[in-house]
Amino acid sequence: MNLTTPAPGDTAPTSAPRRETARRITALDALRGFALCGILLVNINQIAHMDQVNSTLHWYLIAKFLDLFVQDRFFPIFCFLFGLSFAIFLDSAAQRSDHPRLLLMRRLIALGLLGAAHQLLHPGEALEPYAIIGLVILLPATWLPTWLVLTGGLLGTVASVTLAAGGILSIPGLFLLGLAVARLGIAHTLDRRTGQLAAVLALSAPAAAAAVWWQHTYSPVGPFATRIAAEAGLLGALAYATALLLLLRTPLGRPLSAVLEPLGRMALTNYLTATLAVTAASPLLGLRDSARWGTAMLLAAGILAVQAVLSHWWLRRFRYGPFEWCLRCVTWWSIVPITRSLAAAA
Repeated sequence: MNLTTPAPGDTAPTSAPRRETARRITALDALRGFALCGILLVNINQIAHMDQVNSTLHWYLIAKFLDLFVQDRFFPIFCFLFGLSFAIFLDSAAQRSDHPRLLLMRRLIALGLLGAAHQLLHPGEALEPYAIIGLVILLPATWLPTWLVLTGGLLGTVASVTLAAGGILSIPGLFLLGLAVARLGIAHTLDRRTGQLAAVLALSAPAAAAAVWWQHTYSPVGPFATRIAAEAGLLGALAYATALLLLLRTPLGRPLSAVLEPLGRMALTNYLTATLAVTAASPLLGLRDSARWGTAMLLAAGILAVQAVLSHWWLRRFRYGPFEWCLRCVTWWSIVPITRSLAAAA
């Protein structure tokens, strides 16, 4: 689930011709790390099998906050970045292999098998549907012209939140949007698009705020409740993403990047180990069938804090996280150098 420009170690066997690899798009690493934080807040109650119908004020306030400001706001960012990284990896693989789509197919199959195992601990996890939709929608789309991919992405995304309730149905459109944006070269020119990002934020933030108010005031059992929530989530994701990308250009950008970039570069490892951590801690904290939402949020914050420190420590010594490295080895069907010294010498 490495969603940015492949790093130098992500290469074919050493006998293959090499070109200079593009620099990492660190802003997207930070954006992915930011999305990872929000996704854990949403997933923790599902992993721990907590009580979702308790009517106490303590539960209501936390649930309302998650519903209006977290739920459906981070999943679209991850989907979009997956499609974007898919295109970047395809371009990079095409420079090193005569069969780049075969590499992508192998990568997706490995991701799907990993997701199937992850389902045992976290039913409803994202990796398996990502892999399936990637094989069925994203991989064939690489043969289509960019204008058609962009059109399909826009129509699919809009339809998923207006005709349906978003969720898994929004993945194909967001995948295609990410693929199109990568092809248009936007990802590699983010540092020159401050004005455009500000314009998007100026439009999306008021729209997201209005959608949140609509979601808050509309009856949760009304016929359009799920669609309104999905639309609010998509607008919120757009506002969150552009706000963070702009914030990274301010004096706060350096400390934010120091925390979020390592999380994002090891997103697959952190996503999976968070499930293991919640599963292990849940019985000790008595979360199952409980309404201890404050405890759950503190657990999520603690997991993310530990992961941020460990990710920073790990990436000073290794090119990839453990699961990212395994995925690369399967993709290239060879042992990819992981330590910095070996990767630099390869």
